[in-house]
Amino acid sequence: MNEERQWVPEICYEEVEDGLTSHIPFIEPPNDVAMPKILFIFESRSTGETEPGLDGEEVPIVELNLHQYANMNSLRDQLPQGIYDIIRLALGLESLATAVEGGKKITENIRAKLNDDVE
Repeated sequence: MNEERQWVPEICYEEVEDGLTSHIPFIEPPNDVAMPKILFIFESRSTGETEPGLDGEEVPIVELNLHQYANMNSLRDQLPQGIYDIIRLALGLESLATAVEGGKKITENIRAKLNDDVE
């Protein structure tokens, strides 16, 4: 039986200050693979305690907690706007309409600044 291995996303970070992603982590999916709709990530926290390892050495004890991160574009495309806005607000974001208006204002300010610099 020849089973293809499922692609596993790898979270990457830029090492330069003035990089393309501005310190936001990124994932590079293969060209024929869509971005995942959800990511499962373990949080690993040291308990401050240790236990003996296989060779008798002290090994830190950690707690693992599973977190799930949803692709907001998938939620936006599949949910009614009101429910999507409830999720945005629960995550500490503005409603989509408010965020779009704020984005337009930022774009207008940038354009005005660029026009001032040209004149």
